[in-house]
Amino acid sequence: MTSHKEQQNAADFYDFESALPEEERKILARTREFMRDEVRPLVTDHWADGTFPMELIARFRESGLVGLPYEGYGEPGPAASHLLTGMMAMEMSRVDASVATFFGVHNGLAMYSVQAGGDEEQRERWLPGMARMETVGAFALTEPLDGSDIAAGMRTTARREGDTWVIDGAKRWIGNATFADHVVVWARDVEDDQVKGFVVGRGTPGFTAEPIAHKTSLRIVQNADITLTGVRVPETDRLQRVSSFRDVAEILRATRSGVAWQALGVMIGAYELALRYATERQQFGRPLAGFQLVQDLLVKSLGNITSSWGMLLQLARMQDAGVFRDEHSSLAKAHVTARMREVVAWAREIFGGNGIVLEHDVARFFADAEAIYSFEGTREMNTLIVGKAITGESAFV
Repeated sequence: MTSHKEQQNAADFYDFESALPEEERKILARTREFMRDEVRPLVTDHWADGTFPMELIARFRESGLVGLPYEGYGEPGPAASHLLTGMMAMEMSRVDASVATFFGVHNGLAMYSVQAGGDEEQRERWLPGMARMETVGAFALTEPLDGSDIAAGMRTTARREGDTWVIDGAKRWIGNATFADHVVVWARDVEDDQVKGFVVGRGTPGFTAEPIAHKTSLRIVQNADITLTGVRVPETDRLQRVSSFRDVAEILRATRSGVAWQALGVMIGAYELALRYATERQQFGRPLAGFQLVQDLLVKSLGNITSSWGMLLQLARMQDAGVFRDEHSSLAKAHVTARMREVVAWAREIFGGNGIVLEHDVARFFADAEAIYSFEGTREMNTLIVGKAITGESAFV
């Protein structure tokens, strides 16, 4: 029988973790311990109830894991590599994809919007507090009637009145929005028809965020419907280095790969659960792991994990070298999330009837995979981005 220690490392069949330098391996180990000790005991009940464990914000604040990519604004020392931040997203999702999504929205989408789109004064004003998680961020792009076509279809508008902007519209599926201190809101300037970014503070008059109920995926994430009615934002809170949707696309390009790493973490979490269950569960007088069909599912799962990890390893190296493009992150997101869907289904299959009971965890991974498969660009949209890159022909309608 496989030992618990061997199972803990079983998913890293090709020792990809060794690609990290020693100091970054220590940070990854700290991430693993944090998720195991602080997060894992909380997630089942909160997932069932559809609530967020607010006490985690203070624990993240003390963990030293927030703000690592932002040199000069986050933890002391050089900025973390894309490989480390990717593997951190993987480690978080290996325990719970909802908490990984909360962290990714704050530490990725919201903070990177300020880093990439803000001027130096804005970075100094917002990033240090966000890096200490004294304040929490959200990212409001998707709308009730526009998701994949948001670049052309954005209906939220902003009009300038002197040194103030007035924002009207609605956003949907906005993670962290019910409790975030800073919400990065994207709106179309009525004067030049270009997309601008605004940091809207919690409690701003005209801003409301209502939680989306009855979700069957990522239930811990507090997604919200946002309504903006005459929301007034000073010019000083408009992201000064954003002038069109092209700038928004740059942010999405950088963060989309993080979702692929999340998908890898979900695969690993489901695979490890299935492997452990197969070695412990007895049927017909022997462990499930002793049956050929079960071994086939486990090996196919490990193959998906290993090939996806290799793809993401190279993508992270390209990001660190500054040579990756939209199609590189799109291929990874489309491919890895599709492989994730297969792995969580095979893992649930190995559990049989127990696979639909939350106490065995695999049902949570199975359900959460569906949201990860769709957000940050559907498989179809990412396929068209890659298709245009390799053929030179645009198939977008």
